[in-house]
Amino acid sequence: MSKGETFSRDTAHSVNASWGSLTWLVNAELVSGAEQTIGVVTIQPGHSNDAHRHPNCEEVIYVMSGQCDQRVGDSIRPLTAGEGVVIPRGVPHSSINTGDEVLNVLVSYSSPNRVVEPVGVPADVHT
Repeated sequence: MSKGETFSRDTAHSVNASWGSLTWLVNAELVSGAEQTIGVVTIQPGHSNDAHRHPNCEEVIYVMSGQCDQRVGDSIRPLTAGEGVVIPRGVPHSSINTGDEVLNVLVSYSSPNRVVEPVGVPADVHT
């Protein structure tokens, strides 16, 4: 990516889930030569994404709007808009929307080809 390739919602790839959605803005498939993954995650009120880990990269989570309990390993950290957390490579985690509005989170991964390994129980078991 020597010429500064641009991206937008028009070039994004969205995936819907029972708990919300993931919109991938940058990764190896979407942006030639990308060295990271960036996306936006939405989680509906009272729902959470499935617990998982990334064996090949760290993840940075930044809450743009809403609030959540962020599980990281054995701890739970409440986060609100303007706050975030860095999740080390291989550590299990999930986000639980504890508010009355949709949770919007910016996510960034230190790999253009993030790997996801499920851990624990499915997301909607927590709701």
